[in-house]
Amino acid sequence: MSDNIFNILVLCTGNSARSVMAEALFNVLGKGRFRAYSAGSHPSGTVNPFAVERCQSIGYDTSGLRSKSWDEFAMPGAPRMDFVITVCDQAAGEICPVWPGTPVTAHWGFMDPAAVQGSDDQKRKVFDQVFRQILNRVSQFVNLPLHVLDRNAIQKEMRAIGEQPVESGE
Repeated sequence: MSDNIFNILVLCTGNSARSVMAEALFNVLGKGRFRAYSAGSHPSGTVNPFAVERCQSIGYDTSGLRSKSWDEFAMPGAPRMDFVITVCDQAAGEICPVWPGTPVTAHWGFMDPAAVQGSDDQKRKVFDQVFRQILNRVSQFVNLPLHVLDRNAIQKEMRAIGEQPVESGE
C-alpha cells in the first residue's frame, strides 16, 4: 500500500462509545497517517459522556463528535474507506454491521462499556478498561509498516490483532 493517508471506518451498532473512542485513538496515534471515522448501523443519537472524557484525555477535539449512521459513508461523495473495523462484542450477542465493498476489514470485539450499570465511578472504570484495550489494538495497527505490506498481509495482520485476547481488567 502507498504512503498516502488511509481512511478507516470503525463500526458498531450504536456509535456511542467503542467506535467513537477508536476513531479518536486512530486520529491521534496515527499522527496524520490515518483519517478515522466512526458510525453505527443503528446509532444511538448521542455520544456517551464517558467516551467523550476518554477522547479528551488524549487531546482529541471532541467538538464534532456525534453518533451517526454508517449510511453517511455509503453516499456519493463520501470518503472511500481503505479499512473497516467492527468493534461490537459478538460474545454478548450484539449484531455487528457488515460493510460492503472492497476495504480491508477485521473484527475487533470489545465489551460495551455503555451497557454497564452502576455508579459513575464504576462506569468510568469500565470505560477506562475498554479504552486501554482499544488503545492496545490501535497502537499495534498504526505501527504496522503498511507501505511495504500488500493487501493480503494487512488483512492477516488486522485479523490477528483482533484475535488477541483483551485484558480483563484489575
